[in-house]
Amino acid sequence: MKLATLRTAEGTRAVRVEGDRYAELGAPHVGAWLSQEDWRARAEAITPERPLAGADLAPVVPRPGKILCVGLNYRTHILEMGRELPRHPTLFAKFPEALIGPADPIALPPESDAVDWEAELAVVLGATVRRASEAEAAGAIAGFSVLNDITTRDWQYRSPEWLQGKTFEGTTPFGPYLVTPDELPGGTRPALDLSCSVDGEQVQKAGTDDLVFDPVQLVRYASTIVTLRPGDVIATGTPGGVGHARKPPRYLSDGVRVVTEISGLGRLENVARDERP
Repeated sequence: MKLATLRTAEGTRAVRVEGDRYAELGAPHVGAWLSQEDWRARAEAITPERPLAGADLAPVVPRPGKILCVGLNYRTHILEMGRELPRHPTLFAKFPEALIGPADPIALPPESDAVDWEAELAVVLGATVRRASEAEAAGAIAGFSVLNDITTRDWQYRSPEWLQGKTFEGTTPFGPYLVTPDELPGGTRPALDLSCSVDGEQVQKAGTDDLVFDPVQLVRYASTIVTLRPGDVIATGTPGGVGHARKPPRYLSDGVRVVTEISGLGRLENVARDERP
């Protein structure tokens, strides 16, 4: 099952998508829909009949209560950089103001000259959990989506804490859909192909089976720290191929097209746009 958040003249609406059709679900966005205990059964009972062509998609969850992000989580990339595999996930946060839709422009802030790409698998929670067991963690995953953790590297490395470079407003594409685990190979530990291209050149390519900490492990770990609720998001980390690691470094500029794609989940197509006057 696929869910999305659609922009309309009356505001955003949660929808179920099937093929090239959609149906409104009676909630303002996917996060609100997931807060209902019977969200899955109720969505399955609704038949999509409206044409999806031309629809304006918002971030799949426009204002998550929490956006947790994971650094250093692709095994091959860590080892090729000569680092040891981490014993625990490296977590940081992002705020909802950073999120944009799957076709919205990426804002290039005038304060940064080092805006970089990071293609990621996103986990969306569909239940409330705290100190979850493995089974509870798997059961709390509503589905998966595509996210690009656009990062201002010069701000990220101003201090040992990364947050300030990770959450500039209007920078982070998220969508187009939430896809439930039953539609994906591997279910709540999906084996999917992830890629990112910049102006038609593929810059990142990996399989999510290379994650050091898989989605279930991440839900367990994060729920030990804080209660996770429906609509919360965990961005699971990015593989090698980011612009900052190139010699010389490569960053986004005005007019550059960024395409982020994960098999089975869809693609984000965003053009970077300069915020400078």
